[in-house]
Amino acid sequence: MDDSTHVGRRGFLAGAAAVAGVAAVGGVAVAEPATAGKLPLPTTENLRVLLTGDAGTGKRPQWLVADAMRDMHRREPFSLALGLGDNIYENGPWTEDDVQFADKFEKPNHGLDFPWLMALGNHDTSTVLPGDAGWLQRGDFEVGYHRRSARWYMPARYYSVRIPQQRPVVEFFVLDLNPAASYIPQVLTPYWAPNGPFMTEQAAWLDRALAESQAKWKIVCTHHPYINNGPHGDAGNYEGVTVEPLDGRHVKAFLDRHVLGRCQFLLSGHDHSLQVLEPTVATRGTRQIVSGATAKSVHDDVLGKPKPVHPNLFQTFTELGFMVADITREAVRLRVVTVDPGSGAATVAFDRRL
Repeated sequence: MDDSTHVGRRGFLAGAAAVAGVAAVGGVAVAEPATAGKLPLPTTENLRVLLTGDAGTGKRPQWLVADAMRDMHRREPFSLALGLGDNIYENGPWTEDDVQFADKFEKPNHGLDFPWLMALGNHDTSTVLPGDAGWLQRGDFEVGYHRRSARWYMPARYYSVRIPQQRPVVEFFVLDLNPAASYIPQVLTPYWAPNGPFMTEQAAWLDRALAESQAKWKIVCTHHPYINNGPHGDAGNYEGVTVEPLDGRHVKAFLDRHVLGRCQFLLSGHDHSLQVLEPTVATRGTRQIVSGATAKSVHDDVLGKPKPVHPNLFQTFTELGFMVADITREAVRLRVVTVDPGSGAATVAFDRRL
């Protein structure tokens, strides 16, 4: 076993015991007490879940959106949040106690005191170029921060959380697809290759966890989307290129084989937009939702213009914002809240039971 394999597996397991009885890591339910000071995960059957993504800039737009979140939380308290990757722009943290965690997560989200289930994004694992996902071990620092923060939940690079523990209404499956999307082939560290041990073990765990889940709602959370009307494009054709691995063909293959048709919702960030896409034949009934406008919008994106080819219930590429999912055993109600990048004014732009 080389050093990269050892580090990757250690990062996968690190902090698992800190989750309060509702996380499954490597397919094993963890029932240890929460770390002292960790905010408890909810145990009720009715949840209000905040959906954020691409947030970690520490700049004014992130603060404007967080202000709108705080205002809504005062009126309609959130149970927990999902952070759909790119948590620490532009390259990720340097250590597990990097000051960037305070500047780009803790301070902007002050007062939003509930658990945040976090996924890794390509900007969290950068090396040469921002967003290249070339230094995959870097994600272990965000796993390590799980032990240091009351709010930040990332007990492993991939994990699941079911709520409540008995007769769960929902189970969230948080994945790390960065090895499948890295711009830099992992020739020297085959553990991280798209077909290497990390992705193979993650796939086996996910297959088992989805099959065994008793939750009414199964929600898979990734940074990278499968279908997407924004400039990043669809998996298999990211950025409109056809060059492996830049095109995301390995992301597409993973989602095709292990996710689509096996969960009701696929939640992603990556594209700096807000999209509620319709299920298609290609997604086998799974609905893709993109919430990646917590600190940036496509309006300032240099990658290209939106490509509105997939049927959708709602989409915007010019405004900041977040989403809110009210989850009960009977239904999921989704709201999209847009935030004007100039004034910070918040508007409920979409509200529908899905």
